[in-house]
Amino acid sequence: MKRFAERLSRIQPSATVAISTKARQLAAEGKDILSFSMGEPDFDTPEHIKKGAAQAIVDGATRYTAATGTPELKKAICDAAERRRGVKWTPAECAVSVGAKHVLFNLALCLFEKGDEVVIPAPYWVSYPEQVSLAGAEPVIVETTEESGFKVLPEQLKAALTPATKAVVLCSPSNPTGSAYTEAELRALADVLAEHECWIIVDEIYGELVYEGFDQKSLATVAPELRDRLLVVDGVSKTYAMTGWRIGWLLAPAEVIAACNKLQGQSTTNPTAVAQEAARYAVAETQDCVAEMRGAFEKRRDRIVEGLNAIEGVSCRKPEGAFYAFANVQGLLGKADGDRTITTDLDLCDYLLDTVGVALVPGSAFGAPGYVRISYAASTEQIDEGLRRLGQAAAKLA
Repeated sequence: MKRFAERLSRIQPSATVAISTKARQLAAEGKDILSFSMGEPDFDTPEHIKKGAAQAIVDGATRYTAATGTPELKKAICDAAERRRGVKWTPAECAVSVGAKHVLFNLALCLFEKGDEVVIPAPYWVSYPEQVSLAGAEPVIVETTEESGFKVLPEQLKAALTPATKAVVLCSPSNPTGSAYTEAELRALADVLAEHECWIIVDEIYGELVYEGFDQKSLATVAPELRDRLLVVDGVSKTYAMTGWRIGWLLAPAEVIAACNKLQGQSTTNPTAVAQEAARYAVAETQDCVAEMRGAFEKRRDRIVEGLNAIEGVSCRKPEGAFYAFANVQGLLGKADGDRTITTDLDLCDYLLDTVGVALVPGSAFGAPGYVRISYAASTEQIDEGLRRLGQAAAKLA
């Protein structure tokens, strides 16, 4: 009898992908669906990046490159990182992969094994614990609260660290909450981490998307003394509306880059050559497009948070960054529409999709039951209509 590898039983399908797939299927069947489930900017890739990629094809960017990226792209990434974080990395400390998720997957396989623990604050991006489990290690989930801004506190982090801790994963701004750590908060966490020898994985894929003048800092900037253990994950997907181009990268000690290069050389080999050139144009050329998208996201954030807080049974803190609202829907749980009772956030998301055609992701998928994640990477018209439908559905629950 054919059997699948045991490691596959350790992981669950991506909830965000599953919800989005269901929403697309319903839309294909002719149903009026508004999806707020995917973490994908609704903007098109900026024109100058597309033109640069087109020219790169003409110029011959159609062949294999080095497994973890071209020297030109790595240099452009290091230059951009220095401008943004005030920290110097060399191309030998940079590895380019097929999206930031691929970077994290490489790190999991290179660093983690049976007996290791990896500390992950919740709410967390759905793939963090799954990739740890796939590598045979144990995810250690630290629950945060809405009162703390969904940010792990120093005393919580200290309590979670053990001799088995191989790594800590931080994401700022966060998917799914949009919460971002201040410089003082990062400094306090760095003081705890300084006392424990473990890798520190910092996902900064949303680092350029912060609002109202929030002073976004990288842990690399705040705690240079942790440099030899710090692994910074970034990419072009969110900042430049380039999700489909699949380019992410790692900034890390050269020994870690060499390990990822070894693994990637036996898996995907290089990311697509033309996508690498597109990414080079993105990070090296004008950043006006980023400012424009950031301004649009901030207006949408304000609109959706205000609208959610106007719905009875729903509340939502204002996130500092990313493009997600993480709404507390506990006031709607335990209610019913006829013979349909809404007991959990999963029930609520199914109900909303079935009755008003609104696709959200349940907070349970992120380790936070009683909440829902709503992406405001959508047009103002879609946001307004979505809020209207949510209010209509909430009013029907008694």
